[in-house]
Amino acid sequence: MTMKVYLSGEIHTDWRDQITEGVEQARLDVTFDSPVTDHDASDDCGVAIMGAEDKKFWHDNKGANLNAIRTRHGIQNADIVVVRFGEKYKQWNAAFDAGYAAALGKSLIVMHGPDHQHPLKEVDAAALAVVETPLQVVQILNYVINGVLPD
Repeated sequence: MTMKVYLSGEIHTDWRDQITEGVEQARLDVTFDSPVTDHDASDDCGVAIMGAEDKKFWHDNKGANLNAIRTRHGIQNADIVVVRFGEKYKQWNAAFDAGYAAALGKSLIVMHGPDHQHPLKEVDAAALAVVETPLQVVQILNYVINGVLPD
């Protein structure tokens, strides 16, 4: 049985790579999906495909809507959704993704540092697990798939 995991949220660090490498090393049967992590492509996809806009609002709106198609599809098809909140930027889209996943009844893992504990308390309350590191996500996946605890 292949577990489908959607990796959402912060795009400025290598946390996704750390999880995928950890899953490979643990030889877990997991496939991954994620949003487009090229920031410029993500921002400009709408106008690149559907035409330029004079106002920034409509430029952003077109991109957000196209990205929502990908995100909704990925979350709907996932068994587990991991949402990472990073330190550098406010990830409002990550908060939406977490809420959407929870509303669909998806198993939700939220990852963030201790500084975000209070502002994300409602998001954390919707999660089945709240962690700080990619390694903890890999360990959760190993436990869920194989019933194996970390050494």
